[in-house]
Amino acid sequence: MNAERPEPDAIHVRGLRLWAHVGVLEAERQLGQWFELEFSLWADLAAAGGSDDLSLSYDYAQAIAALQALAAALRCLTLEHFAERALDELERLYGPLPLRVQVIKCRAPVSGFDGRVAVERFRRVVR
Repeated sequence: MNAERPEPDAIHVRGLRLWAHVGVLEAERQLGQWFELEFSLWADLAAAGGSDDLSLSYDYAQAIAALQALAAALRCLTLEHFAERALDELERLYGPLPLRVQVIKCRAPVSGFDGRVAVERFRRVVR
């Protein structure tokens, strides 16, 4: 039996609701709207798990605060750019780890459509 893990551990944050001024329509950028953001980072969490020492892990509260600040300041057209900027923030906090971000527009202003639209972006994908 191989004692080596096939993939590193991961931290996933889901359901982060953010008010942001993002959208193709001028009204979306002026008035703002709700988005939901999810992110994942992959890293070896064994030391933190064994010792119960937060300094050996990645404090997701810092990421949540940074993403809330980003959403409050950001003005852009596309979900793709919002996701890119979120990846930048996570990388600034945690360094060059494998990362995933999904930005979800809770109510896309498309006639006859009341679903959600999402963009998912990755950096340094874990294979």
